[in-house]
Amino acid sequence: MNIIDIINKKQGTAFSFEVLPPLKGNGTEALFRTVEQLSEFTPRYINITTHRSEYVYHEVESGLLQRQRIRRRPGTIAIAAAIQNKFNVPVVPHLVCSGNTREDLEYMLLDLQFLDISDILVLRGDKAKEDNAFHPTGDGPSHATELIEQINRFNAGEFYDGTPIKKPGTPFHFGVACYPEKHEEAPNMESDLAILKQKADMGAEYAVTQLFYDNQKYFDFVKRAREMGINIPIIPGIKPLAKLSQLTVVPKTFHCDLPEALYREAIKCKNDEALKQVGIEWAAEQCRELVKNGAPNLHFYTVSAVDSIREIAKKIY
Repeated sequence: MNIIDIINKKQGTAFSFEVLPPLKGNGTEALFRTVEQLSEFTPRYINITTHRSEYVYHEVESGLLQRQRIRRRPGTIAIAAAIQNKFNVPVVPHLVCSGNTREDLEYMLLDLQFLDISDILVLRGDKAKEDNAFHPTGDGPSHATELIEQINRFNAGEFYDGTPIKKPGTPFHFGVACYPEKHEEAPNMESDLAILKQKADMGAEYAVTQLFYDNQKYFDFVKRAREMGINIPIIPGIKPLAKLSQLTVVPKTFHCDLPEALYREAIKCKNDEALKQVGIEWAAEQCRELVKNGAPNLHFYTVSAVDSIREIAKKIY
């Protein structure tokens, strides 16, 4: 059963969450502990992020700095397989344009087929930290729609260079990202929604939103999407505030607004623990309203928020 079938079949609002692969050399203990802590709420699936390599600088004997490209969080596909095997829960690894050539992506698709993983989340991914704008790697795709095109050709039995696949495997099903407050690079909401419609028309079966704190923006976004003929499920992405530093970092990083009512409560907090409680209550109320209005799924971003998500899930599920 694929993710879209799980979403459509689930009575009520499903529960799912996203995790990061562990940092290089850190092992899987903390990651598996996160999965175990949230397993009591019967997640319908688990997303696994992927991260591009980046440049770091090392001093060499001459005193000069040598630039080296490294990947700090390897193993998205391997981690997805490990979670699926250990916890017997469907997994959705992210497949991103960022940092990958078309050949790299093709081998990832082959590896996923070998592992019998047929659900993916298709994303452009972030630009490199050292770049002012997104640049593809080699002949890699520049946009998620180009990656979708490659996946569709793969599903149809054709490699990216046009040669036929002798024994095509199970076709991939995929979801995509969407932005209730507009993607940072989109000139306006209309053009951003047009891209989402293009993704849906190309076969995306559902969309997961960027995190948000104002439900009205989600409801307005869904309404406008439906008016444009975008009829796939739009899954709200939730991340509770948990640290005082997030009051400035989250809006800047994720290009989302903090509602005035939330901000007023947050600035009263003297420490992280106080803000964590405010974040739990706000997100729980968000979730109650989303469930009441028929959200197909609540999808939680777990970074720095596992304990908070457990408390929220206890109130909702």
